[in-house]
Amino acid sequence: MRVLVVGSGGREAALVWALHTSPSIDRLCCAPGSAGIARLAERVPISVDDIDGLVDHAVAERYDLVVVGPEAPLCAGLSDRLRSHGIDVFGPSAAAAELEGSKAFSKEFMARHDIPTAGFKVFTEADAALAYLRDPGTRYPLVVKADGLAAGKGVILADTADEACAAAADMLDGGAFGDAGRRVVIEDRLVGREVSFFVLSDGSRYVELATCQDYKRALDGDAGNNTGGMGCYSPSVYLDAETRRTIREKVIEPTIRGMAEEGRAYRGVLYTGLMLTEQGPQVLEYNARFGDPETQVLMPRLDGDWLPLLQACARGSLEGVEPRWKDEAAVCVVMAAGGYPGSYEKGTAIAGLNDAEGQPGVIVYHAGTDGGDEEGWKTAGGRVLGVTATGATLADARDRAYAAVERIRWDAEHHRTDIALDAIKRDA
Repeated sequence: MRVLVVGSGGREAALVWALHTSPSIDRLCCAPGSAGIARLAERVPISVDDIDGLVDHAVAERYDLVVVGPEAPLCAGLSDRLRSHGIDVFGPSAAAAELEGSKAFSKEFMARHDIPTAGFKVFTEADAALAYLRDPGTRYPLVVKADGLAAGKGVILADTADEACAAAADMLDGGAFGDAGRRVVIEDRLVGREVSFFVLSDGSRYVELATCQDYKRALDGDAGNNTGGMGCYSPSVYLDAETRRTIREKVIEPTIRGMAEEGRAYRGVLYTGLMLTEQGPQVLEYNARFGDPETQVLMPRLDGDWLPLLQACARGSLEGVEPRWKDEAAVCVVMAAGGYPGSYEKGTAIAGLNDAEGQPGVIVYHAGTDGGDEEGWKTAGGRVLGVTATGATLADARDRAYAAVERIRWDAEHHRTDIALDAIKRDA
């Protein structure tokens, strides 16, 4: 088989790592890939936003399966274009990806199908939004969200009317987040434990993936700015069997059924962010792709080959498929450039990678690197490496991951030191 992975970050590095050992794959490519990914797959120099270029390349090379990593090309219709040429695609159509591409659509969809989520209102005019936010009956704290894709930055937590009004005005009148902010969703802020839940759907059926838990704040103790993710572990200690059953019945099943009823059959991975509240699980957001760094811990935990799973999902044939998971844990620690998620330097030399990768149970995913063995690795992004380890227990996996982290060095490197620590203490 010929397989193309679309993307270049840590998520795609993990997907390539998972696929490169499949005995069914004769040729594995990644567009545009990265220097780190090039160790396992052939790089194709086509950007993820060059939809025409990706389609022309995939058709010319006759790929049997295209695995789309990021959300932007999905929302731009890459899957639809490829399927029109008879190419199997792991990733939803543009109509289905609107669950992530438009927060207003996703909230209104949940309201139509009685899926538990925070109360909300949608605005396209600043005056109307500000009037609502200044109304004495509006309760705080709340959340102001840009409707469209904003690279994870279009969510403002507002404790006061002044903060909320400033955020809404910046989006609707000030052009913050561009087209993504031309419509805003204002919703109640939920309180509880945030969790992630992943399933594969073929449009009518679904299979649940292993649980995992990520850490979005930059600093230990969940302090500092929100980031794309500073670490993750699997399995999650907060998603017991009863909670998972509730999520499946009240969220996943009505979502997949509702999307099919509305002519938007969902085929791909559905990543649901939820808050575990006193009233039960409630949806924060949908994502139409694997998470980062959740993918980094999910990939090594599968007991088997990822290719048949992704292919069955793409072909609409998940019936009878039941993934098996290794009876071990995984922990990922993200090593970032100093200053991330703010400004940071690139081109800093990295030392110790070979030593770290040689440790038992360790995988180092390259998320933002350049160079290679001959020139030496250098930083090329904010989140640079996803240092991941598996172990018999969560504590074992954590110890291995941090032992590998200690072997890697570069100037101004930053990482959290408490990934999975709360989970280990909770189960002690």
